Amino acid sequence: MSPTETKESTTKREIQVEIPVEDVNRQTDSLIQKYQKVARIPGFRRGHVPASIIRQRFSEEIKTDMVEALIPRFFKQEAERLSLHPVSQPRVTDLHLHDGEPLRFKAAFEVLPEIKLEGYKELRADKPEIAVSEADVEQALADLRERHASFNPVEGRALADGDFAQVSLDGNPKAEQKSDQGKIGEGQPVHMDEVLVEIAGKDTMPEFTEHLRGTSPGDDRTFDVNYPEDTQDKRLAGKTFSYAVKVQSIKQKSLPELNDEFAKQLGEFQTVDDLRKAIREQIESERKHQAERDAKEKLVVELIQRNDFEVPDSLIEQQIDIRLERGLRALAAQGLTAEQMKKMDLSRLRVGQREQAIHDVRAALLLERVAEEENVQVSDEELDRELESLARQSKQTSEAVRARLTRDGGLDRIRTRIRNEKTLDFLYRQSA
Repeated sequence: MSPTETKESTTKREIQVEIPVEDVNRQTDSLIQKYQKVARIPGFRRGHVPASIIRQRFSEEIKTDMVEALIPRFFKQEAERLSLHPVSQPRVTDLHLHDGEPLRFKAAFEVLPEIKLEGYKELRADKPEIAVSEADVEQALADLRERHASFNPVEGRALADGDFAQVSLDGNPKAEQKSDQGKIGEGQPVHMDEVLVEIAGKDTMPEFTEHLRGTSPGDDRTFDVNYPEDTQDKRLAGKTFSYAVKVQSIKQKSLPELNDEFAKQLGEFQTVDDLRKAIREQIESERKHQAERDAKEKLVVELIQRNDFEVPDSLIEQQIDIRLERGLRALAAQGLTAEQMKKMDLSRLRVGQREQAIHDVRAALLLERVAEEENVQVSDEELDRELESLARQSKQTSEAVRARLTRDGGLDRIRTRIRNEKTLDFLYRQSA
């Protein structure tokens, strides 16, 4: 027999499978014996129910169990015989199951596309000159001083622009609200103690400045704050909160002097010049890495443009699942509750992730093909180093990490990721 290929698709296959009657009968007898051991039927001792009674009483259950036992095994055998490698679960149709006859069915599934790799040796990466100006270094030094600022109490006057109000606050979201994406629910209350609010600061919401300017320690204020949709904290984005704020004290920020003493406090630096040199090297290193990441992404985009092929729907859906799970974990880390997540329109989110998921799958398949062409391999030592890194991050032993990943199939995924990263490094180096 041979697979039937639809004209519209190069990744969809359908095969017919026939399971010999001998295998059907053998599986049926095995299931009857299993049911005989556990069946409780009035008039018969447990384990002594005749096979004919079992066959009659549990006919539908036996058929279901037999199908579940035989179809995956014989589908796999037939796919291997035809040198087909499914990347999706088969959709079974036209099931033919009658006593004394072979079990027949059709199975529709997807396979990887045949990719005739083109143009990867002609790819050329952008490799811009990396420059770090004095202004860049000075800005980094200013940021360091800001992070090491001290806040000193001020007495005898009210809050003015440039001051920091130390406050405690309680914020409660208004009743159910709507955003551009639809209903977003009430959100969760916010409570903070001893938080510093810069009056007229560039990152301070205008409502806080307006209502706290001119107040003194001990004063209470209540007011609403409207947060824009692009607010970084997703608990607040697009919502209106009603705040009750109590001013505890007034403080002024004092920056440390930029001198050798300050440099020594930051690490193994003897002078400000040593600190400047280290900052310059760090900025240069970060920009080089960012430029390399950008260049590699452009290489992947161009590789995709040079190689057009059909992407299996099942792989796209799997990638959408991965992207959604990653996104929901990030939202949970920002404080979004499970109840709030339930109100999200997941079908709409899936549609929004589809285009990027297709890009991700295309990129992965193409990098795997380049790896095959260039014989890019992942050594056991490279895999061990990655596992040790994951172990440090999760505060587990590398043996425990390896055991977990082996159980859930993650070890192969990590090996594939390392291989793709090495392949992308190869493309970047050969594009010089």
